[in-house]
Amino acid sequence: MSYQSIDKMQNLLSETVFSHTESPKKAAGRALGTIIEIISFYMLKAWGHEYEIAIEKPLPEYANQDITHNVEFTFHRSNFIKKLSVPVGNSITSTEIFKTAELSKKFQKLSTSRNLIKDGIIKNACTVAHSESSFCNAYLSLDRNNIFLYELENNPFAMFECKRVGVEEGNKKGPQTIEKAKQGAYVARTVSSIQRVRLSDGRVAGVAEYNGNLESFNDYDSFIEKAVLELNAAILKRFILTVGIVSNHGNWFTSNKQNKEIKVLAQSYDWLMFLSDNGLTSFIQNILLSNNSKFEIVKNAFQQSYIKNKKVNKFTKTNIDIDADKILTEYFINNINEIQTWFNIISPKEKNIEILKMMLNKLRKLEV
Repeated sequence: MSYQSIDKMQNLLSETVFSHTESPKKAAGRALGTIIEIISFYMLKAWGHEYEIAIEKPLPEYANQDITHNVEFTFHRSNFIKKLSVPVGNSITSTEIFKTAELSKKFQKLSTSRNLIKDGIIKNACTVAHSESSFCNAYLSLDRNNIFLYELENNPFAMFECKRVGVEEGNKKGPQTIEKAKQGAYVARTVSSIQRVRLSDGRVAGVAEYNGNLESFNDYDSFIEKAVLELNAAILKRFILTVGIVSNHGNWFTSNKQNKEIKVLAQSYDWLMFLSDNGLTSFIQNILLSNNSKFEIVKNAFQQSYIKNKKVNKFTKTNIDIDADKILTEYFINNINEIQTWFNIISPKEKNIEILKMMLNKLRKLEV
């Protein structure tokens, strides 16, 4: 049976996986938000950015370090440090990695140890140490034989944030959609060095500090794309490419008309991507609810994370079943062209996902 409507898929999940909860549809809605984050993360991994990603690392506002915001993913220029063999045992902690790695003296051990692996669950982008200007993340190799250590700069060059708000039963519109949109818009407009300015004719211009002076330009999107293509380090210093990913047609977007929430986000993020109902339902139906034996581990990790009296959630962007992680990583790499079709580009207008990928690849190489 096909569930092209995400609302129908949410109802199916509420009647099956979440039937035991007090509010099944709300629980299913929250799970959909997690699924959107997982789809986004594994697509970014398939694009080759795994060793640059930090997850939910506090992101400070530009020139205002006292105010930080947690976003799903930040991208940091990174350098390989070393490779370690995976030790025998059921768990690997950041403290154990720190001691084994013998990192340079500039790095300090975390005050609280974290688990890269524990009881068959892996922590994605596990931070093991930090310095004044950078931090060290540990990543488990796909064959599970090695741990790769990378040094990531504190200042990110891009950020991705996922937004979804479901419609409550009996309501035509979720009550907090505009507040969610405003929250995302505020973060997108305050973390980067290049500021957006609305002109009287509706166009979006920009202002940047350049050699101590303010430089203005009349077309924000064209200017940013040109600066990135030319790797203009002076203009792009402390610039952060902001990308939003939204989902749920019934709430945020319709095929013929953008509602207020989507307009707020579209004018604030550098790029705004829409994960279509078809894409979201395809992932759920073909993997999470599939009878295909090769996805059984992923399906079980998802469902066991929502059973009564569960001890741990093993299906999030941060912590996930180690075997499910391997299966999803390989699936996204092998099917990345199809997966990219799940996303529509809302802004900038008349741009495609290949341009976004090119900009990310350029920014990762920029020396500032």
